Amino acid sequence: MEGSVALREADMEFDYVVVGAGSAGCVLANRLSSDGKHTVLLLEAGPKDSNIWIHIPLGYGKLFKEKSVNWMYQTEPEPGLDGRSVFQPRGKVLGGSSSINGLLYVRGQHEDYDRWRQRGNVGWGYDDVLPYFKRAENQSRGGDDYHGVDGPLPVSDWRHEDPLSEAFVKAAVEAGLPFNGDFNGQSQEGAGFFQTTTRHGRRASSAVSYLRPALGRSNLHVETDALAQRILFEGRRACGVTFSQRGRTRTARARKEILVSSGAYNSPQLLQLSGVGPGELLKQHGLDVVLDAPGVGSDLQDHLQVRIVMRCSQRITLNDIVNNPVRKVLAGARYAAFRNGPLTIAAGTAGAFFKTDPRLASPDIQIHFIPFSTDKMGEKLHTFSGFTASVCQLRPESRGSLRIRSADPTVPPEIRINYLASETDRRANIEGLRILRKILAAPALKPYVSDEAYPGSKIVSDDDILAYCRQTGSTIYHPTSTCRMGTDAVAVVDQRLRVRGVDGLRVVDASIMPDLVSGNTNAPVIMIAEKASDMILQDAR
Repeated sequence: MEGSVALREADMEFDYVVVGAGSAGCVLANRLSSDGKHTVLLLEAGPKDSNIWIHIPLGYGKLFKEKSVNWMYQTEPEPGLDGRSVFQPRGKVLGGSSSINGLLYVRGQHEDYDRWRQRGNVGWGYDDVLPYFKRAENQSRGGDDYHGVDGPLPVSDWRHEDPLSEAFVKAAVEAGLPFNGDFNGQSQEGAGFFQTTTRHGRRASSAVSYLRPALGRSNLHVETDALAQRILFEGRRACGVTFSQRGRTRTARARKEILVSSGAYNSPQLLQLSGVGPGELLKQHGLDVVLDAPGVGSDLQDHLQVRIVMRCSQRITLNDIVNNPVRKVLAGARYAAFRNGPLTIAAGTAGAFFKTDPRLASPDIQIHFIPFSTDKMGEKLHTFSGFTASVCQLRPESRGSLRIRSADPTVPPEIRINYLASETDRRANIEGLRILRKILAAPALKPYVSDEAYPGSKIVSDDDILAYCRQTGSTIYHPTSTCRMGTDAVAVVDQRLRVRGVDGLRVVDASIMPDLVSGNTNAPVIMIAEKASDMILQDAR
């Protein structure tokens, strides 16, 4: 029963214990329980996904700093960002970050996965993972060589016409980019419109798509408000999980495996708390070392975004709707009646992928376009008519780390991302902003542009543009690779996502990515969990 505490302690033994009911954990819970042969416990530190704003697409703005469903993490002061700490929202609710994210469905490039395979990760090339993307997908446009229609995850076109988003795509084509009708098809390069994980104008999180259909199964048990404290070991075999729930400490044992799906921050934190991590760090906090694994928490990567804000010469932006009581009420009524309109705006309506250097094999920049503007995401929209386009470098070279600060699982970990630590990263952001400015100056957008509000016309030189990146750059919410898959000595998991050096323990989430994909991370994480579920069931035979 969902969220129940009715199970007796004597009954707290399952074939599989899944820690984290996010994008990956909900997939695992569904797939591992589907044939009725295995018992599954799904633990989630947060509550049920009952907050109404979770299910309204534009609600991500309301959830950005909502502590009841968000871990609300912060980085340490970032040297490359003028010593600023960067806010790191992560989902703490059924569905995890898929319940609070910007809803975009972008898989990344074929080359990303081929690069994983070339690094020794057999079975993770593009041809290997495409069937799992298709298996997950319920594509509103229909099936083809790249898309599926029978999966649990709805993928849909945006249900609201917006002249600014249309003009952006036309402007990008005028600036020399090809039109691309499908960023997840044969090629990623070009300009077009994003698809979203929505159905009929409502968010389709992994909790909605995967977990909800499985909740009636007697062999699946879900516990919410259950914070995992540590993984228990018998020798080097993981055998159970202790978790705190509503003032009680409970223990669940796993007959087969424990599957950690807590995300790029919480998964390495839990491993370290459990004695699997850098030995000196663990000893520093008085923890017994089960396995000295220096790679746990290393190789942290994230996408940086740098935004350009334009003043719009027509009162057609979301700013104008939100700041007008009548138009705001009408937008709400429209959504209630038809499930379309401004409340269906995702964290990008239109976008583009391009190369900052023609010698590159594939695009290294992603643009997110949205018909509103604000000083910081999650804060009030500007009082003026405005829209935003941001540059996101797709494959940063900079690497960071995650380290526990304490043996107390309630203490947030130390997060260091080291944005802009590489000259390649700095150059890509400068050139990306220059190319974006050319798009924003193209004829199709001229009827809508008053002027550039930020950074403004005075920011022209490379030094000034880089200074602007340092002053204003922020995350686009794609942390990965802290429990990296690989064959080298520092890799944390093998190609079957088993933690190397111990038994009965896997990690299944964004933390296993060998490196960051060239796009948004939700779709790849769902793919990873789909593939992992097959491997887990195969290994159970």
